[in-house]
Amino acid sequence: MMVKVSVVIPVYNVEKYLDESLKSIINQTLTDIEIICINDGSTDNSLDILQKYGKQDNRIKIINQENQGHAVATNIGMSQAIGEYLFLMDSDDILEHKALELTYNRAKETNVDFVIFKALNYNHDQQKYYETPSYSMNEIYGRVQENIFSYKDVQDLIFTMSVTPWSKLYNRQFIQDNNIIFPEGLIFDDNIFFWEVLFNAKKIVFLNEFLFIRRFYSTSSTNNGDLRFLDSIEINNMIWETFKKHNHFKTHKKELYNNKVLSAYNRFTKIKEIHKETFFQEMKKSYMKILEDEELFDDFIKNLNENNKQIFIQVLSTQNSNDFELLRLTYSSIIKNTK
Repeated sequence: MMVKVSVVIPVYNVEKYLDESLKSIINQTLTDIEIICINDGSTDNSLDILQKYGKQDNRIKIINQENQGHAVATNIGMSQAIGEYLFLMDSDDILEHKALELTYNRAKETNVDFVIFKALNYNHDQQKYYETPSYSMNEIYGRVQENIFSYKDVQDLIFTMSVTPWSKLYNRQFIQDNNIIFPEGLIFDDNIFFWEVLFNAKKIVFLNEFLFIRRFYSTSSTNNGDLRFLDSIEINNMIWETFKKHNHFKTHKKELYNNKVLSAYNRFTKIKEIHKETFFQEMKKSYMKILEDEELFDDFIKNLNENNKQIFIQVLSTQNSNDFELLRLTYSSIIKNTK
């Protein structure tokens, strides 16, 4: 059997959701697939669940390893894949049953480097489905419609595209030829993978259908506010480097500058109280580096919007997270009173 699509699923402590997730892959209408599951040192029943399904379906391959993180697990899975196309699945989410057939057919018809499609959100705690602009990407579809496109056709809209790997079907040869992998040892690693994919792709097509259900719950790794949130600062630096490497930094510096401030501030507001001081000091350190480079500092300040400029200055002018939060509160009340 020719493998049309390799599905790579890193698995770590998702016993609550794994059944539903695996069923959504096993029951795909496209059957010529391989399902590579990487158990990344789970301490719950995830491995047992994988083995149960593995006995029932010979398309499932299980790789069992010590915990090394999402990026390592995904990279190992990709390196083992033999399919024509590659789909990177999250083990707590759900793929619509026709998704692989529809995306594979579109990819074959158009001979693209990747197919991009829409996702719907599901709030697990409230049991509600809802749309968000970043996963629906209506602006992108409005621009490109059914046409083949590349970065240059949407360069003013790239920050409205979802960076998530699971809303794309990739040509595996394209990923391999460009040596695109996830940066290891960090969360929020999707960003780097996505920008490399986008900047290297010559042909992309948009499939205007909701084919993926993204499950949100309070304990997921990108929501739980632990010290791994510090990775977002490092990832942000890596995003800058990726844009520079592909000569797109100047074009997008305004968004990149503003995003550096806003994304760090958003993580600061969501990190657990116990870690706030550590995060604040790292955020300040990264801003000090900008301050020390006179040319960069001038350009940076010039391009920040008013809100981000204030955050940036307030971080630099306070010594600790408490003082910073006090200054934010004072500033907010002054702004409110002058309106």
